[in-house]
Order: sequence, then structure tokens, then C-alpha cells
Amino acid sequence: MSQPATVTIEPAILYFGTPVVLISTINEDGSSNLAPMSSAFWLGWRCILGLDASSKTTENLIRTGQCVLNLPSVNEVGAVDRIARTTGSDPIPDAKQMRGYTTEKRKWEASGLTQVASETVAPPRALECPVQLEAVLAAQNGFMADDPVWKVGIHVFEVRIQRVHVHPSLLMEGHDNRIDPDRWNPLIMSFQKFYGLAPGQVHPSTLGKIEEATYRSPDVDRARVL
Repeated sequence: MSQPATVTIEPAILYFGTPVVLISTINEDGSSNLAPMSSAFWLGWRCILGLDASSKTTENLIRTGQCVLNLPSVNEVGAVDRIARTTGSDPIPDAKQMRGYTTEKRKWEASGLTQVASETVAPPRALECPVQLEAVLAAQNGFMADDPVWKVGIHVFEVRIQRVHVHPSLLMEGHDNRIDPDRWNPLIMSFQKFYGLAPGQVHPSTLGKIEEATYRSPDVDRARVL
């Protein structure tokens, strides 16, 4: 069987699709910040998070060592998009200014989501999100250490999950501790646009209005010489 032909391209980002996470953390004044992201993956009861070094979430996570990873389904896409281009930082970091972000201190109110108390960490959970994971910081790692500029622009965190809360509707029939994947419809971000597990976008994306070229890293140029 012959293989299909390919073309060689240089996309600005390699964002092939990961679940959206709404991270809640605690600000210096005791209020809570809420921020959407999707550079995350899980291994066992650990999660790896890739975050902008200048973000309020990064600052809060380093200072407090605690967060909640709220996983929205496609039903919460509107709440996610309402705060997608907002930041809790003031002044706004240069990179986010370039991408049209605005400062928003009242992220929860702007999103329309409801805060509920966590059991093991200070940051609250988002009631409407079908999955809510209480977590503590386990390790902080470098990223792109071979580039003098980008190595200070991104932080990679390993967090350890301490409590898993889910809506009962997600449970597999006959099991107390298993998620039924047929009942879980995570919100996916692929190339800055929102998707579920069915074909087609589920909601227009504010982030999708940002030019992909603004995320282009020097790794694209490095790859040219190979």
C-alpha cells in the first residue's frame, strides 16, 4: 500500500490539541485568580503544566505551592472564552500586551463560574466544571534552556493531585472510582480554537484571533539547518 504524500511546512506553533484547564490560585491579598490554559498532561496522579513565566498564575503557584485544576467540558466553553485574553497582572506583561490582553482582577465574576471551597488547598474549585483536581507543587523545571531568551519566558511545573472531585454523571455504571470516557466530553483547544470530541468548533475563540506568528519560537529556525 503506497504512503500518502506529505509537504514540509513551518507552522508557528505545534498546538495539535490538549484539554483546556482552568487553574485557580490565590493572590497576595487572599482573593482567587482563575486562568485558562491547555499546555498540560497527566501521568498517574501527577500533572505537568507549561505556563508563561510572567503570568499571575505562575507567580501565585510559585509563592503558595497550591492550585486547583478545573477541567471544563464543552458546556463551559463560554466561561472559558470570556477570560481567555485577560490577565490578573497589572501592569500587563509585554507579550500579553502584544496579543491584546486586558487586566481583569475579578476573573470569577467575569467568567460567570461559581467558587466552592476546596478540602486540602486554599484555592477554590469551579463548581460548574465536571472535574476539579486539588493539587500542590511538587517540582519546577526549566524549559528551552538552550535558548537565552525563551528559557526565562516559560516555566514547567509538576503538581501532585491531592483530591479528585467529579460530577456524579461522569461515573462509570457500577463503579465508584472510574470515569466513563463515553460520558466525559472535555473542552479541547487545537491551534487556539475550541473543540470537543465531535467534529467542528464548539464556540468561536477569542484566542484564535491572535496571530499564530506571535508564538513563533527560535526552534523553527534551528530546524532549518538539520
